[in-house]
Amino acid sequence: MIKFLKRTGLALVLMLFAATAAFADSHLYKLYVNGLACPFCAYGVEKKVSGLDGVEKVEIDIDGGIVTVTLADGAILDKSNAAKAVDEAGFTLREFKAPKK
Repeated sequence: MIKFLKRTGLALVLMLFAATAAFADSHLYKLYVNGLACPFCAYGVEKKVSGLDGVEKVEIDIDGGIVTVTLADGAILDKSNAAKAVDEAGFTLREFKAPKK
């Protein structure tokens, strides 16, 4: 009986973890930006993107030119607003990936 309870508990924890991870991914957007070369560049993009409605967090991979944007529940980032923010920072949005629904 104890083995059964342990297995059931482990299965529930794993299901909860998977559901949490899927939920978190539903708020992540990836912006692929041309021209990021240094922390100063990244700061300019971060400042502009952080100012968009619903943005909770911005992470930048300078080497990959990837800006990961985490939005609040219910918030949506559209490509035109993302491109405008990146453009205002002096860079070009190469690709925009919204979370899968």
